[in-house]
Amino acid sequence: MRVTPAGRHVLILGGTTEARQLAAELVGGASGPGPTGAGLRVTSSLAGRVAEPRLPAGEVRIGGFGGPAGLAAWLREHRVDALVDATHPFAAGISRNAVEAAASAGVPLLALRRPGWEPGEGDDWHPVGSLAEAADVLPALGRRVFLTTGRQGLGCFAHLDGLHFLARSVDAPAPPLPADLAVLLDRGPFTLEGERAVLRRHRIDVLVTKDSGGAATAPKLTAARELRLPVVVVRRPDAPAGVATAPDVASAVAWLDRAYR
Repeated sequence: MRVTPAGRHVLILGGTTEARQLAAELVGGASGPGPTGAGLRVTSSLAGRVAEPRLPAGEVRIGGFGGPAGLAAWLREHRVDALVDATHPFAAGISRNAVEAAASAGVPLLALRRPGWEPGEGDDWHPVGSLAEAADVLPALGRRVFLTTGRQGLGCFAHLDGLHFLARSVDAPAPPLPADLAVLLDRGPFTLEGERAVLRRHRIDVLVTKDSGGAATAPKLTAARELRLPVVVVRRPDAPAGVATAPDVASAVAWLDRAYR
């Protein structure tokens, strides 16, 4: 589809499953009425932290903006009509920049945030406020640790001697790293059967995860519950105050519809 200069322009700060789903929904409806009607331009921005990211539908830009001022300038230059922050729930810095930039450029902002996980019957969860706090409680919980917190921040566990770590990430992590570390390069979504196999094969006795929410990486929690393993859960940061939020893609599309009307 050829976009005219008068067409609406949505910028999605992406990198998540929901961001890709939203881009596909908007681009897929580009020939019909409503917010996804003819003339809609959809641009997804990826931070560039993954070597081979899954590219969403529509236009894609990779790399930072240079802080909130740079993002605001980009919004103005490219005549963005709506900004959707669909970044990872733990990307607090990007979310703060989005709030400041949207206010500066006078662009409506929506935060697309999947709900966090909730413990169920049989779960042995240990909530903490940071990766550093997770490292503090680990020695009392187990000796063979499955780290599913991504490749950044593994240095928080580097001082823990006597523990074996299995870290899963899309790309290989960089130092500093724990001395006794095995790396599993893999990308979700993950299955329950696969998560059971990982926990058993590596004789894991404690799991560490961030409260990312969503179904793609939730099976590890079920597998840990079945094996009665303790789970250290890093609480997600608070969402920026005063920003409209949507829990799913359908709600985000409805918000765009109202914004454009």
